[in-house]
Amino acid sequence: MKTTITAKNMVVTPGINDRVMKKISKMGRYLNPNAEIFVRLTKEKNNRRTCEITVPVSGVTLRAEASNDDNLYVSIDQALAKLERQIHKHRTKLDKRLREDAFSPVELEYDADAAETVEESTRKIVRTKSFPVRPMSVEDAILQMELLGHSFFVFVNVETDRTNVLYLRKDGDLGLMEPEA
Repeated sequence: MKTTITAKNMVVTPGINDRVMKKISKMGRYLNPNAEIFVRLTKEKNNRRTCEITVPVSGVTLRAEASNDDNLYVSIDQALAKLERQIHKHRTKLDKRLREDAFSPVELEYDADAAETVEESTRKIVRTKSFPVRPMSVEDAILQMELLGHSFFVFVNVETDRTNVLYLRKDGDLGLMEPEA
């Protein structure tokens, strides 16, 4: 597996690099040997340490993010636990894209009780992100949104060839916005 580690407002020491590589190597149980893994480590102003792990797998993007006030290693472990839970949650949908023997042992490799963090949103634009919009079915868009952990997802509907927005409603159901001509 090819692992790319980047850092913002901090230096990736050999100790951090070794720890990340050791932990990521256990994900080889789920991923193909030629899979790419992107790890982004961030130190924020308030000394909060964040680890974001992104894994593009055959048209699907797996993403997990975790933060900790004191310890970067804890946030790395929490992010990997989230990623593993995502894989297990969607394993029937991901079976074709992951390794064939990914789910032979049933127990989780990482700590399944890692604390979920909820960050509050603000009303100002603090980041602009561009991304490729691919044609996909509504079912694939639902899977992709859940894997990314977002409350919405923009995609091109393969049936209508129009840009749609899939979103999570307050009642827990999903909504789909389709533009009219």
